[in-house]
This record gives sequence, C-alpha cells and structure tokens, in this order.
Amino acid sequence: MTTELYLLAVLLALLLGLAAGKAWERYKLRDGRWVDRRRLRETPHYMLGLNFLVDNQVDQAIEELGQATSLDTDALEVRMILGNLYRQKGQVGRAVNVHQALLQRPDLTELEQAYVLLCLGLDFRHGGFVDRALEAFQEVLRLDPRNRYALVNLQKLYEDQHQWAEALRVREQVAKIDGGRHPDNQQILGFLRNEIGHEQQRADDPAAVRTFQAAIDTDAHTVPAHLNLGDLREGRGDLAGAVEAWERLVAAVPEQAHFAFDRLERAYRTMGAPHRFVELCHRLIDRELQGWRPRLALSRHLAAAGQHRAAFDQLLDALPHHPHALAIHQQIWEALEALAFDPALIRRYVELTREAVFYLDPHICRRCRYRSTEPLWHCPQCHEWNTFVEERLAPAKDTAAAETMEAP
Repeated sequence: MTTELYLLAVLLALLLGLAAGKAWERYKLRDGRWVDRRRLRETPHYMLGLNFLVDNQVDQAIEELGQATSLDTDALEVRMILGNLYRQKGQVGRAVNVHQALLQRPDLTELEQAYVLLCLGLDFRHGGFVDRALEAFQEVLRLDPRNRYALVNLQKLYEDQHQWAEALRVREQVAKIDGGRHPDNQQILGFLRNEIGHEQQRADDPAAVRTFQAAIDTDAHTVPAHLNLGDLREGRGDLAGAVEAWERLVAAVPEQAHFAFDRLERAYRTMGAPHRFVELCHRLIDRELQGWRPRLALSRHLAAAGQHRAAFDQLLDALPHHPHALAIHQQIWEALEALAFDPALIRRYVELTREAVFYLDPHICRRCRYRSTEPLWHCPQCHEWNTFVEERLAPAKDTAAAETMEAP
C-alpha cells in the first residue's frame, strides 16, 4: 500500500510539473498580471500580416503587424520584422528607431541581442552609415562569432570601400564556417584575390604576379585573373608567358574565351604564327557548335587578311545562334561593303534576320536582373560576384516546343 501511494505521489508531481511548464510556456507575468503568450499568434492581425508578407504586400503587412503588436508590446520577433519592413520601404530612420528601442530591453538574451544588432547593421548599411554598420556587424560577431549573415554583410561593406584584403579575410572566415558546403566561396575568394592583385599591379608591386596566380589556384574560373596575369607578363616582356596565361583561360573557361581573343590574336601575330589564332577559333567552334563568338572573331581575322567572302560565311553561320548580337550585324555590313553589296549575299542575310529582335543590353545579372551593356564581374546592384550572363531570346514557337518536350 505504501509503495502504491509513493508511485501515485510521484505521478501527481510529474503531472503538476508538466502543467506548470506548459503554463510558463504560455503565460508570462507583466506589470503584476499574467499575459497569454499565445494571444499574439491567435489574433487575425498577426496571421494577416504574415500572409501579406509572404505575398510581398509590404504596406498591408506593416499595418496588420503593427496592430498585432498593440496586443503585446513585448513581441520581439514581430517588432524586428516591422523594423525590417520599414527598411525595405526606405524608411531607414523608423527602422533604426525600432531596432534601437529593442536593444534597450534588459531581458534580451545574447542571441536575441545579436539578431537585433544584425537588423540594426542592415539599417545603417541601407542608409549609407558605413562606420555605424561596421560597428554593428562587429558587435554581432563578438556575441556570435559564427554568424554567417553578419560576416557576409561585413564583407560587402569592405568591398564597397575597396578594402579587398579585409573582405578576403572575412570571406575566408565564411568559407571556414561553411566547411566546403558552399562552392561559391572559392569563386568569391578568387575574385577578391584578383582585386588585390589588380591594386598591386597599379602600384607596380612585384607581388601582383603571385597574387594573380593565387587567385587562379583558388578558382581556375577567375577569368580576370588570367587576363591580368597575361597583361602583366606581356608588360614585362614575357610574351610566351602571357600567351600561356591566356591559353589557360581558354582551356579553363572556354565559354568566356572571347575575353582573350584580341590579346591572343595580337600575340600570335607578334610571334609570327597568326595561324594559331585560326586553329584556336576552329577548336572552339568544334567544341560548341552553337558558339557565335569564335565565329565572329574568326570572321574579323579573315577580313583583316582580305578574305571577305570567307569572313561573311562565318558571320552567317554565327547569326542563327545569336541573332540579337549587334556586333555580328555590324560586321556583316562591313563585309557586304567589302563585297560591293552583292544582292545575292544581301538576300541571304535578310532571310536570316527577318524575325530577329535587337537590343543593346544583352548582359543581365542572374540574381537581381540588373542589366548592363557590358559584362561586369561585380554587380553594382546586388553586389554579387560573377553573376552576369548573356540574355538570349528564343522565338515563341521554339519556347513552346521546348516546354512541350519538358512536359512529363
């Protein structure tokens, strides 16, 4: 009997403990009265605010979440969201006020303080207060040294100030935290090392060669490092070494080999071997039958040698693969002029271009859709690296056919 009573007492104590825990999870004492923690989530304003936020209806989300916080002025996460929405709307002052007010709370945990400081740092960065943003992100890292988001934003701030060595140091910390899970780290490290090398090159620092080589070793797809290394070697009289650097670019990133075409053509001509450029173009054409840039480069080379008909044929071969490239059309008209505007050749050209669409800004950022008339290594809008691609337009019937083929 005594044993049964003891077990019953233990069971009752356990149940009472669970009930007390649930009550503590749901209620908190404020101003001498108990407040239901779940009340905020049960209000329609909270749910509506979240729905508007998901639908990217920022004004409605601000209104509903603002009304929701009137039920619980201590709702930390909702006030953080409100501050972030103010920043998104460009109301940086209000965002700063909201997040600074949250930092005054005495009951914040270190993790909560770190997150509020992170939001405050984003406010300052958005408003152009660089020094204060740096301080905020550095304070976040003091509280949470492995906060990847703070590190990435700190890196971007250093990049904006062209403090490439500091940006590299921070990105190395990010790569260490990621542990190889993000392949973009090597690409970014390569570009940052290239920027350091570029500054060294302008200062005539002999360390630039090693820095460019380090960028290539970090990521062989760092195109400007290959170009800069070759330019540096050429400037020092090492033409063979320059050609080696540019040819490594062609081998590593053949789809961007056109950045080295002018350099290689000039170098091969200086070396008395112009046929090497023709062979290079043919290798690239054979590798990618839809590649138009090697054909364009080859046509220019042939035209310079007086082979205008062969140059024209290369251009017509390139045109179907990228009918929107203005450079192709300009080169075609130069070839037609050299061929005395042969009516038969003009008809061939017109037939290929009848349904073409022209535009002058074919390069577009994959991340933020920023458009540029030239390829950029660093997007001026979203500040990401190596995100620019050529935007190609396909005829509607081809798009429909492709969708039909992809349909299950």
